[in-house]
Amino acid sequence: MTVQFPADFVFGAATASYQIEGAVAEGGRRPSIWDTFSHTPGKVERGETGDVACDHYHRVSEDVALMRQLGLDSYRFSLAWPRIKPDDGPVNPAGLAFYDELVDELLAAGIEPAVTLYHWDLPQALEDRGGWRERDTAERFADYAAVAADHLGDRVKRWITLNEPFCSSILGYADGVHAPGAQEGEGALKAAHHLLLGHGIAAQRIRSSVPGAQVGITLNLASVQQVSESSADLEAAQRNLLIGNLIFTDPVLAGSYPELGKQVWSPITDFSWIAGDDLSTIAQPLDFLGVNFYFPSRPRAVAHQVADPAQRVASDLGFESVLHEGEYLTEMGWPVDAGAFTALLTWLQGRYGDALPPIHITENGIACPDVVGPDGRIDDQDRIRYVGDHLKAVKDAMDKGVDIRGYYVWSLMDNFEWARGYQPRFGLLHVDYDTLQRTPKASFDWYRNVIATHQIP
Repeated sequence: MTVQFPADFVFGAATASYQIEGAVAEGGRRPSIWDTFSHTPGKVERGETGDVACDHYHRVSEDVALMRQLGLDSYRFSLAWPRIKPDDGPVNPAGLAFYDELVDELLAAGIEPAVTLYHWDLPQALEDRGGWRERDTAERFADYAAVAADHLGDRVKRWITLNEPFCSSILGYADGVHAPGAQEGEGALKAAHHLLLGHGIAAQRIRSSVPGAQVGITLNLASVQQVSESSADLEAAQRNLLIGNLIFTDPVLAGSYPELGKQVWSPITDFSWIAGDDLSTIAQPLDFLGVNFYFPSRPRAVAHQVADPAQRVASDLGFESVLHEGEYLTEMGWPVDAGAFTALLTWLQGRYGDALPPIHITENGIACPDVVGPDGRIDDQDRIRYVGDHLKAVKDAMDKGVDIRGYYVWSLMDNFEWARGYQPRFGLLHVDYDTLQRTPKASFDWYRNVIATHQIP
C-alpha cells in the first residue's frame, strides 16, 4: 500500500563536519578532540582518521549539485567549531567564509540549510582545560554559537544546538569509545549536564541574534523493549530508559532530572555542581525536537562491570542489550525493527504531551555491505527497504497524533564513521576513498522519487 506524506513534509539528508570535510589543517582550522583521538593508536579501526574524509571542504559545489539532483528540501550539516573559533581564540574569518560558500550554494539550489552547531568536534584546547566536565565549556560553546548565528543568521533560520549529547558524554567520557576517550563516573555526568547547559545558553543567544530562528536540539533516543517479566529485567529496562533517554529528555522537555538518576548515581557524585537555575536554562522552549533513531534496545540484567558502586563509570548500570536469534543485523551489528521507531515516537508523545514540540527526524539510516557491480552501480536494496520501512513507521506515528514535520536520512554520502572508520557505509552516495569520486546508489534514485512524490511505494 502506498504511503502518502503531507505536501509540506520536509525531506532531507544529513552529514557532519569531521566525518566529511577533511582539510583538518587548512583555512585556520586547529585540532579537535577527534583529531587527537583518531591519531591515537588503537582508538579507531585500521588507524583511520578524518584528515581527508570525503574532502567536502574542496568539493562544495560538486556536492551541492548532487543534492540538487537528489531534490532535497533541506540539508542538515554541522559547523566545525575548530574552524570558527580555533583554540577558543579569535574568530577565524576563513572558517566562516567556508560556511558562507556552502550556505550560499545551498540557497541558490533551493535547499534549506539546517545547521548543527556541535557534532562532537570540541576544540582540543578546551578539552585540555577539562572539556565538557567544566562549566566554562558551556559558556564557550554559547560564545561560539553566537558568532555563528550573528554571521549566518541572515540566511540560516533552522539551528540545532547539539547532536546526540548521549554520545558526547556517555560514549566519550564514560565508555571511552569516542573522543576524548575518558572512562569516568562523575566526569561523564558533569559532561552530560554541561552539554545541556550549553544548549540552553546557546538557544538564548541564537534567538537574541536571529529573528524568526527555529531552534532545537537533536537527541538519539532508545526504544526500550522488555526481554522478560523478571523483576531484574524490568529494573534493567528502567535503567536503560534513564541513561538512554530521561537524563536528556526530562531536563530539556520537563525542566527536571529523574529521581532514579539520583538513586543510581549517588555513589559517584553528590550533584553539587548543578546550580539552582541550570534546569530553567536547559528547559528553553524548543521550536522542534530532533530525534535520531537506528535500532531498538533490549536490556537484560547483568552483573555490574565493577563491584564497588563508588568506582563505577557512569554507564555501568547493570544491563546489556540482547539480540534475537537469526535476526538481520546491519554492518554496525545493529538489529532492525521499524516498529520500535513508531513505539519511540509515541512514547515521547505519551510522556511529554503538550510539552513536546514538533519533531524532525534528524538521522535515520543503515550501513549496508554495498557492492560496486561490474557496471559501476551499487544496488543497495537493503537500504531502500530500511529507509522505506522506517519512513512508514514515521507515518504510523503521525497517524497516531505525533507532530512530525521532516525526515533527514543518514547519510548523504559514505563517510568517516567515528571509531569504526571508513568501512561502514551509510550513504546514498558511494565514495571511492582512493579517488573521492561520488557515485549515486540505487537508494539515491529511490529517495529522489520519494521526495518528488511524497510517497513511499
